Amino acid sequence: MVRKHRDNLTGEHDAADIGQLALFIVFLAFWISDLFIGYSNFLNRYIPLAARLPSGVLLLASSVHLMISGLRVLFGGRAQPMGVVKYGVLGMVRHPVYLGEMLLYLGLLLLNVSLSAALVWAAGVIFLYYISRYEEKLLLSRFGEEYRRYMKDVPMWLPRFRRTKLI
Repeated sequence: MVRKHRDNLTGEHDAADIGQLALFIVFLAFWISDLFIGYSNFLNRYIPLAARLPSGVLLLASSVHLMISGLRVLFGGRAQPMGVVKYGVLGMVRHPVYLGEMLLYLGLLLLNVSLSAALVWAAGVIFLYYISRYEEKLLLSRFGEEYRRYMKDVPMWLPRFRRTKLI
């Protein structure tokens, strides 16, 4: 994929896009095959669909909201000033798109509790943590103390819902 250079973006790990795509395909392959064949989804018998369905749908909706909100802030039509982006969803969590991706998998896992797909999800969480830390090193080298303060004020994964003024 050819990306247009933007001075206000710092970059991402070279393996980020292909790794995310590969994990998504592997996850879906295990999840869908387990849905039809049922080799590791025996927990579905013990957790009623009436409990799994609303939780799964809520997580799926939350994941879509986080991903769209994060992408809008980072890539929306609004021109970004040079510096650390601290508004919108990025004022609550440092990696909303990656968090949304994790919640997407988790929501699907609640709809069909597949242990094999859960292992792929766990590998995906580790991968997303790795690329997040890599990207944070790039941001620290570019923005220094400003990004260090942002890291201190805004959690990596668990959103902060209270309003805080980031200066």
